[in-house]
Amino acid sequence: MRPARAIAWTIAGCVLSTGLAAVPLAQVPPSWGGPSGAWSGIAVVQSRGGRSVAPSGIAVVPQIHYVRAGGAANPGVGYTPAQIQAAYGLGPLLRAGIDGKGQSIVIVDSFGSPTIRHDLGVFDRTFRLPAPPSLLIIHPAGRIPVYNPGNRYMVNWAGETTLDVEWAHVMAPAARIVLVETPVSENEGTSGFPQIVTAEKYVIGHRLGGVISQSFTATEQTFPSWRALRALRGAYVEAARRRYNVTVLGASGDQGATDFRLDGSLLYTFPVTSWPASDPLVTAVGGLELQLDSHGRRVAADRVWNDGGASAGGGGKSIFFGRPRFQNVVSAVVGSHRGVPDISMSAACDEPVATYQSFPGSPPGWLGVCGTSEATPLFAGVIALADQVAGHPLGPINGYLYRLAAEKAAGIVDIVRGTNTVTFGQNGKTYTVRGWAAVRGYDLSSGVGTIDAALFVRELVALATGRA
Repeated sequence: MRPARAIAWTIAGCVLSTGLAAVPLAQVPPSWGGPSGAWSGIAVVQSRGGRSVAPSGIAVVPQIHYVRAGGAANPGVGYTPAQIQAAYGLGPLLRAGIDGKGQSIVIVDSFGSPTIRHDLGVFDRTFRLPAPPSLLIIHPAGRIPVYNPGNRYMVNWAGETTLDVEWAHVMAPAARIVLVETPVSENEGTSGFPQIVTAEKYVIGHRLGGVISQSFTATEQTFPSWRALRALRGAYVEAARRRYNVTVLGASGDQGATDFRLDGSLLYTFPVTSWPASDPLVTAVGGLELQLDSHGRRVAADRVWNDGGASAGGGGKSIFFGRPRFQNVVSAVVGSHRGVPDISMSAACDEPVATYQSFPGSPPGWLGVCGTSEATPLFAGVIALADQVAGHPLGPINGYLYRLAAEKAAGIVDIVRGTNTVTFGQNGKTYTVRGWAAVRGYDLSSGVGTIDAALFVRELVALATGRA
């Protein structure tokens, strides 16, 4: 299906959770321990004139967009779980019992959603998905503020939480979900990240999951210095240690080759990229447009997500991180810098996915949602499947991704269409920030490409465990 472009409205904020049946840290089940146990900048909306617009005064928000609403009996607002599962070849894995059983996906969001348990239940019943074994909600970094439906930031974070939980669950239906809510919203490198670090260190230290999904970013230029950013990398360093071996994912951003300035209302007029996706210890997940029929079969080859204006998959070169060893094989593309993204998944607003939400402060019901906040939990679910096959978390996977691509593994699907160049209006002027076109092999708009999960999961595990 290929629905006509819809006018998008932004999810630009944060959420709360005192209405949630959150589990106190002291009550975390012991069985959740053991080795088996994308906000990405502000979401830009498209106006009728094709000009990118964003609410003023917002520093950073989840990378998520609502694009259309639908009715209860027939959502009709975006791709269904069956379509996305088919598109990524999950059928053979699910039929073989590779469904995430015994694994846990960690999702990190500010504030959470007061209705996430109910909304996930409606989502699952509508699409005939099994309920996850558990949805554990924890607040390791402190008490969450009381939910205020008049606070647009809280409302928008509830939408981000809904997307993350529902679509990670789609990809690994039998995996447990650990929703980690933090009490402070991140603001372009100036606040919020210390609480995220605290929360993620707790999760890692208590072995609550093998993969962490992060649908948020801050533009690298908004950090006051490399030293300030380096102080926030502690959770990723811990995740990479052999004793924990946790895979960490990060959304690459939704503004193509640019992203937002410190005030959150203006875009940089030259290429930038964002952290934590740019961190070599994080797998950066970019965005693609998938054109599928009602059965999830492709009617056209995937292309880099680019809806026009400044609505496109993020990618580029880091100003803080040099080229990591795993990118030596693509040095001709990245030069001496860390390149982003590493891998890409569905994210286009022309082709969104369906979500269900009912939290106060936003129209309840079915909504089509898009962005690299969609792509990141999708890939997190795939990693949970790989962890199940391996029998343990795989840890940092970037080296394996680039090796599989270099060996032309069948599970890595190259993307050769599209670009993340963006054109937008700002301060009465029109700017074009030139990004990178998708080409054969690695590029700075799609990474090494995308995946056929039926092949990729087993190839990744074979390489990571030496079982080839």
